[in-house]
Amino acid sequence: MKRSVGAGPAEAWVQIVNVGFDGPSVKIPLLGLGVYQVPVEATMQAVSLALQHGYRHIDTAHIYGNERAVGLGVKNSGIPREEVFITTKLWDSDQGYQNTLEAFNQSLKELGVDYVDLYLVHTPSQKNLRLQTWEAMEAILKSGKAKSIGVSNYGIHHLKELFAHSKIKPSINQLEIHPFNTKTELVQFCEKENIVLEAYSPLTRGQRLDHPTVVEIAKHYVKSPAQILLRWALQKNFVVLPKSINPLRVVENAQVFNFEISSSDMANLDSLNENLVTVGWDPTIEP
Repeated sequence: MKRSVGAGPAEAWVQIVNVGFDGPSVKIPLLGLGVYQVPVEATMQAVSLALQHGYRHIDTAHIYGNERAVGLGVKNSGIPREEVFITTKLWDSDQGYQNTLEAFNQSLKELGVDYVDLYLVHTPSQKNLRLQTWEAMEAILKSGKAKSIGVSNYGIHHLKELFAHSKIKPSINQLEIHPFNTKTELVQFCEKENIVLEAYSPLTRGQRLDHPTVVEIAKHYVKSPAQILLRWALQKNFVVLPKSINPLRVVENAQVFNFEISSSDMANLDSLNENLVTVGWDPTIEP
């Protein structure tokens, strides 16, 4: 798997591939801007600002209600569409073969684009519809309207079910990952299967930014606690998706490519795991 650590968010990427699909590999920037629950007006501003400061990856979803704002933010930034990696996601109520196709086309319309770089199944919650949903995802990939497809919040048993009944494997599994929720077994499984991990809520939604270990390590590197958590994820080879509408934080979160956390400090951060779930529930353990 090819990777470029780069000197900034525009140059740092990892190559992703849908195993079983005879199509081109795709480069996904290692740092992306998340826009979960960000209001429409703030989304436009945050997207444009992020792109002006080197970000080349925006992560949204139909359920967030701000796909149109993401599209406008990209357009208003002046950055060519082909230089911006756009991800959106299929919500649970839209699962099923035909529903998936229709929901995808609606997302394209909302975003105002002809294609997305990555389309994800948001959760595995619709047990009876998972396989036909993935069949539609494969059709979307083959159409060229999505450059890659993947899943979010899938556990090992969900992935094994997919492998047993499909021809194409997901390129990505997007999960809540940070030093306080490392999901080690699931991460190792995905790495073995050539599935790249994306870390959402990498900053613990602010819940552990004041943890003494994180604060102490941040002081040592003259960085913020948020930058330490983001750098930890990058050194784990995860794609990382911090969310912020604060201009200073958006810029700060991109300044994580000019230092490296030592192996001993990485081990200290690894030891903090407490299976912390900050988003209310853990879909990876659903049936």
